[in-house]
Amino acid sequence: MTVAARRWKPVAVAAAAAVAVAALGALSTDLGDWYYALEQPAWKPPDWAFGPAWTVIFSLAAIAGVWAWRDAPTRAEREWLLALFALNGFLNVLWSLLYFRLRRPDWALVEVVFLWLSVLLLVVVLGRYSRRAAAMLLPYLAWVACAGALNAATVRLNGPFA
Repeated sequence: MTVAARRWKPVAVAAAAAVAVAALGALSTDLGDWYYALEQPAWKPPDWAFGPAWTVIFSLAAIAGVWAWRDAPTRAEREWLLALFALNGFLNVLWSLLYFRLRRPDWALVEVVFLWLSVLLLVVVLGRYSRRAAAMLLPYLAWVACAGALNAATVRLNGPFA
């Protein structure tokens, strides 16, 4: 493999992974009558803001992943990074499935704790290799915390769910 290919392969993989997670999350999100009938807290961002916010977050996460990948000293550490990002992507899509497809914000509220912890774990682990990569994930951590608070408010305003 050429030097250029080695340099750009992590970028291509990170970008493809970010697009795949975003696409799966979007396909899992159904803003139909059920969703619009939910009572929402007054502080909820408008629906149109979620797409741009997730685009920025996934872009930052992809950049952070590439930086950490390049700074990780061993193959085993790079594979650990991939596993953590894969777990986070799975949890991200699972939240959308629980909330929107299964219409169970109560289950999604339990799951969002694990999603938030997976982002925190990424921040900590990436910080071992690259502080700037870890810092790139702080908006993601904050966004998931806000999503968790919004999820909790929705459950409180609309529960119980069945």
